[in-house]
Amino acid sequence: MIQQVLFVLIAGASLGYAVLQFLKIRRNIKLGKDEPIAGDTAERWRNVLLIALGQKKMFTRMIPAVLHLFIYVAFVLTQVELLEIFVDGISGQHRVFWPILGGFYTFVISFIEILSVLALVATIAFLARRNVLRVARFHQPEMKGWPFKDANYILFLEVALIFFIFLMNSADMARHNDEYGFVVSQFLSPIWSGTGDGLLHVLERIGWWGHILVVFAFLNYLPFSKHLHIILAFPNTFYARLAPRGEMENMPEIMNEVKNMLGLPVENAGAEVNMDNLEFGANDVFSLSWKNVLDAYSCTECGRCTSVCPANLTGKKLSPRKIVMDIRDRAEEIGKKLDTKDTQYAKDKAQPLSAANFEDGKSLFDYISREEIHACTTCNACVEACPVLINPLEPILKLRRYEILSLSEGPSEWLPMFNSMENNGAVWAMSVEREAWKNEL
Repeated sequence: MIQQVLFVLIAGASLGYAVLQFLKIRRNIKLGKDEPIAGDTAERWRNVLLIALGQKKMFTRMIPAVLHLFIYVAFVLTQVELLEIFVDGISGQHRVFWPILGGFYTFVISFIEILSVLALVATIAFLARRNVLRVARFHQPEMKGWPFKDANYILFLEVALIFFIFLMNSADMARHNDEYGFVVSQFLSPIWSGTGDGLLHVLERIGWWGHILVVFAFLNYLPFSKHLHIILAFPNTFYARLAPRGEMENMPEIMNEVKNMLGLPVENAGAEVNMDNLEFGANDVFSLSWKNVLDAYSCTECGRCTSVCPANLTGKKLSPRKIVMDIRDRAEEIGKKLDTKDTQYAKDKAQPLSAANFEDGKSLFDYISREEIHACTTCNACVEACPVLINPLEPILKLRRYEILSLSEGPSEWLPMFNSMENNGAVWAMSVEREAWKNEL
């Protein structure tokens, strides 16, 4: 009875705190501007099934994909045993599904044990890739400090989960004369031969409690970790833009100006637009869309985007992964300041601090340098490489738009191009008509 009460108290506290942290992340994502979601719903679900659940884009690099698949499938199917642990914890029973499912129970737990062994192999391989082989994309400047430690912490937690589950199963097998017949634990249970029933029971309980406590720790660690992607990859792939690669978001005010300049019909010609108050692009989380912020929280930090970025490969400062991580860090900073309710961060000090009444004197340009956004070639290689359909190019373009259209700044090398486009309708400074070539045909 004491264990039941203890379990319910720990589970309630753990789940409650986790829910609170996940709600804060939802709040932070909604700091971004509203963005209408359009397109074929069936295609969105296809993306979820193929990209998020099926891990399709991971298989462009076969070895890490297979290793990742071991961990992913083990994680998903282990939830069956976790369900039993929950039922046992609340009801005070032991292996409640065993008498109900019989031989099928042995098959399910044995399958989970095989997957756990494969997941252990994959986890050791991933630890080796990061810490021994030192794969380059895991050691870029943005991966120093917490991001690098975060990945290792999760891998150590996975080792702990696997250790405790085999400790629980093997001690339980030894205690019950191997009657469960689990396929891996039957080879481990002889380790405990000669051990008394009392100590076996203690070992089984250590495994049981150890496993569930690591699960609770993992759940509460997720909101602070890049591994949040195991949850957010699903909504992120569902809400991913379905527009063709490279199609830029329209700016109606600019479009109408250009149409007016070219003598073309202007949409909503009668509507008055106050150009003085208009801001183009984005300079902070508030002027990005909520989907851009969701992208940031969904990032796996795998670095595939950066590893294919031609700017990064040629030694430029740009790393698409860093751009995405910076957006998440800025959203986190704003969220934490909002939690303080301190009016020093309020635009109007007389009003309560809120997302609509927030000003801390900082912006995304305090995280992302102009050199980084200028280096982007807009080739979409990063967008194509992302295994969870994150679009790092979109916020880069929004930052550029803000810099050029709202601040009237930008690289001096670009000014001749802008002047040519304004005067000639082309990026080249040529005095001939753009369509003059047709006359030579």
